[in-house]
Amino acid sequence: MKISQRAQAVDPFFAMEFGKRAAALAELGHDVIRLSLGEPDFGAPAAVLRAAAAAAEDGALPYTAALGLPALRAAIAGFYLREHGLTLSPERIIVTAGASAALLLVTAALVDPGDQVIVGDPSYPCNRQFLSSFGADVRLVATNAASRFQLDAASVRAHWTAHTRGVMVATPSNPTGTSVLPEELDAICAWAREHDAWRIVDEIYLNLGDRDAAGHAPRTVLASDDDAIVINSFSKYFGMTGWRLGWCVVPEALVPTMERLAQNYYICPSTIAQQAALACFTPESLAVCEERRVEFARRRELVLDGLARIGLPVPVPPDGAFYVYFDVRDTGLTSWQFCERVLQEVHVALTPGKDFGHCEADFYVRLSYAASTAQLQEAIERLGRFMACLRTERGMAAGESGR
Repeated sequence: MKISQRAQAVDPFFAMEFGKRAAALAELGHDVIRLSLGEPDFGAPAAVLRAAAAAAEDGALPYTAALGLPALRAAIAGFYLREHGLTLSPERIIVTAGASAALLLVTAALVDPGDQVIVGDPSYPCNRQFLSSFGADVRLVATNAASRFQLDAASVRAHWTAHTRGVMVATPSNPTGTSVLPEELDAICAWAREHDAWRIVDEIYLNLGDRDAAGHAPRTVLASDDDAIVINSFSKYFGMTGWRLGWCVVPEALVPTMERLAQNYYICPSTIAQQAALACFTPESLAVCEERRVEFARRRELVLDGLARIGLPVPVPPDGAFYVYFDVRDTGLTSWQFCERVLQEVHVALTPGKDFGHCEADFYVRLSYAASTAQLQEAIERLGRFMACLRTERGMAAGESGR
């Protein structure tokens, strides 16, 4: 059987690969702490589970409209008003089968073969895989700690060409948990607009971002760039990873195109997931989600303190999401070797930087602190033991080489 060149060009998703290895070790009876995947341990709020049970009990779960339940689109618009003070027409909100389906639709709608698209490195691998699958020439732009591992306006301008058709930004980012500074995001979008290019902004982790002194949520790009395309999800802030439900906000002119594509690609999002998601926007569920956001911040401090104590530096502390991106270059191991040995020797699953791009990928490892506090504490202790053994091992090797 001949496999398409498109499929052959897709790299493995190494976070999932390490997840498989962790599962295999667990099946052998090992106590594996899985910090390789961005999956909140809380699950969906109780009101969402009750709504799903009621929908299942009713039994009538027909297809919905391709763009999603009108009531859910209106509820998402209400969420933008409540969280961001932004009035959006529900007609611009498209409910999708996970944020991945939103990216699928948007990429299919916007990308022609040969179009250049600027994406930061490191970044979430599936974003660039969608672009490449539709023929885009993905220009990965190296970032570093000085730019918070994010694109900035200067780097976008420097890599812009006559063939650039769009730019994709994720803020806060997976894998680093860092956000683009608002003034930089404004400048990036303004430059792209001036050059008649589209802007896709992944805001999946936006509502897990740190609040300002007045308690306000981080600003959505739509507050300053109404024609930007925003990707979001029920998976992270609302804890609905396996429900596969997301949304995007697009300019009104793009809605008919998105509807045709959704009708043909997957008909509609899951009916039961949509009916359950309506309960995300009740006062009860929103209060639960805010409590969990605060808990993630506590876990972040635990992990940052622990990594610093055992000698694994985090060059840029995250301000959102639930990831830290730490530097392993002083261990003498590549990030891949580090992750393999940590999994085998102390049974902690992490993700090597290779998943997220090419720029200094051998130096960095992503840790997800979406696990419980007890698991995180134990993981830090295990990593500390590994680091102590590694220092002993390197000291012995140095001693032997000096003989």
